[in-house]
Amino acid sequence: MSKTAMPSSTANWHWKNKNVTPWAKEWFQRELTAIVIEGTEGNVAISSVRIDEGDVELGQRKSKLITIYDIQIRLDWQGATSDGTDVVGKLSIPEVSHEITLDKLSDYVYNWTLDTTSSPAVNALFAFVKTRLPSALEAKFAEFPAALIDTHGKDLTVSGESSRTGTPALSMDAVAATATSASTTVPKPAPVKQSQLNTSSVVKEATFMAASDDLFGLFTDEKRIPLWTRAPAQSAAQADTEYSLFGGGVKGKYVSLTPGKEIVQTWALQSPTWPSEHFATLTTTFEQSSDSTKVRFTLDGVPKGMEEEITRNLEGYYIHGLKSIGLGTVL
Repeated sequence: MSKTAMPSSTANWHWKNKNVTPWAKEWFQRELTAIVIEGTEGNVAISSVRIDEGDVELGQRKSKLITIYDIQIRLDWQGATSDGTDVVGKLSIPEVSHEITLDKLSDYVYNWTLDTTSSPAVNALFAFVKTRLPSALEAKFAEFPAALIDTHGKDLTVSGESSRTGTPALSMDAVAATATSASTTVPKPAPVKQSQLNTSSVVKEATFMAASDDLFGLFTDEKRIPLWTRAPAQSAAQADTEYSLFGGGVKGKYVSLTPGKEIVQTWALQSPTWPSEHFATLTTTFEQSSDSTKVRFTLDGVPKGMEEEITRNLEGYYIHGLKSIGLGTVL
């Protein structure tokens, strides 16, 4: 299959990513340990910060810099009550991410621990910490995306030439190989017990700030799928091969793949509400315009009564998953 070169106006849609997790750990340790809060109940400072889980990346697409991060922060705090009693405790924040800080998809969660024996003065300081420290932390969290871009944005140079250097996108050879494998459509396996079910179709559309080729790779490349599903995946991106998404939550087989244009695959939800051994057919089409790509999800064979649940799944896991990595919100 021949492939027309992408014009320079859309060349920079392709991913350019830089992993900056070590720098981010140092940034949070430096900035959060500078926080001190004081009140009539006493004073408190953060003594140590640890980031044990998660990654931080800076991406570039269509000349826009996008922060991609989801980390867990653990910190120790210490202070003194108004009567001079030393107080120590711990705080765990399970998720500090682009979705919370910039997209406002949910609130921060704070898990508190008090390590000092309770007393009226200690309890008053602990209540003070839980009331005042979150706002100070969130002010720092809000500064992080800008600091990330200021420090590392210059490393992701923008060029008029099409480039995938340093990106997790499929190589041109891989795309060509996928196109070859998709040249012959494999008939969909006959669903088991299909005749016993009354089914319908669910259709959802969404527009993303990415080229159709990049979106195709995000849907089919085993190494890129976890960027937006946040879970393990299996995908050979070839017709008549099995795939698994969301850690096994969705399974099926690829029927046909046309790079940058269409994906047809059998689709089954691994949950008690989905009929055993029943497969629907998901057709995903990509319509690229001058500055974005419209993706249309058509799921045929949805058991009657499950339309609302499946619609929520497509919106929450597919559409919001992709938007959570910056495809819908750019800086």
